[in-house]
Amino acid sequence: MKFISFVLKLSIFILISLIFYFSLPIKTTKTVVLPQGSITKVVEHLKKQGYKLTTLDTYLLAYLLDPPKSGTLLIGGEKMSRFAFLRKLSSAKEAINVVTLIPGETKVIFLEELAKNHALDVKKLNKAYDELSSYKEAGVIPETYHIPKDIDEKRVIEILVKQSEIEYEKMAKKYLKRYDKKEWNRVLTIASIIQKEAANKEEMPIIASVIYNRLKIGMALQMDGTLNYGKYSHIKVTPKRIKTDKSRFNTYLHRGLPPYPVCSVSKEAILAALKPKETDYLYFMKNRSGVHDFTSSYQEHLRNINRAKAKK
Repeated sequence: MKFISFVLKLSIFILISLIFYFSLPIKTTKTVVLPQGSITKVVEHLKKQGYKLTTLDTYLLAYLLDPPKSGTLLIGGEKMSRFAFLRKLSSAKEAINVVTLIPGETKVIFLEELAKNHALDVKKLNKAYDELSSYKEAGVIPETYHIPKDIDEKRVIEILVKQSEIEYEKMAKKYLKRYDKKEWNRVLTIASIIQKEAANKEEMPIIASVIYNRLKIGMALQMDGTLNYGKYSHIKVTPKRIKTDKSRFNTYLHRGLPPYPVCSVSKEAILAALKPKETDYLYFMKNRSGVHDFTSSYQEHLRNINRAKAKK
């Protein structure tokens, strides 16, 4: 009987001690970054971050709770009981920001919006982009990205650029059999003009044919879209602007392609640049339906212009 009484008392003592231990408050942060690996590795990582965890915590996570996910986890509070913290670790979802880049947007505008919407430093974003991207523009492919919260500007750009590079390399090797970045910059540059000029996806291969046809005969591209570079992304191109902009992006003033892409480019625009439609078109003019009329004749092009003006 004495032995049974001792065991009972001991059990009650252990239970009370465990309840007391796991009810102790623990300081945490709104998010916690966890590595991939075993529970032991996770606990050791947390210890290095200042969390005073013990073998008991390791045991609870390993055998009584679901193992925590890796990544940036949303914990939510700054102070909670030890048990609540461990349970939160085992059930927390990854804390993410959703970042979307639309086709045709420029780096300048995109990074400004990224900084504004996610409390980041735009100068640091630009610096990181210049360090990490192989392309002065179009280094990030238009897409919706899921970015862990509470990471710095360099890491954000690293994620965006890395995912884009994977897609670029895949497309380049599929259609060009190699991924040469100088060659790909030219592809992206042509694709960016297509992106700015095409009224829809169906027009893209036809716009591409006009660009290649003009380049082939040494004819100036004379396309307004090339002047929607950088901070001018959403500014209407006027006759005054055409006369005063002396940059290489002014394809009325300079023959050939701009020095680098005008904007971000969709996969459809890239594909059009890689596989243009075979035509003899040299001109196109937007009609009253909002799409373009294409022609190889300058006289017909003038008639298309007059028809468009007459409808205004």
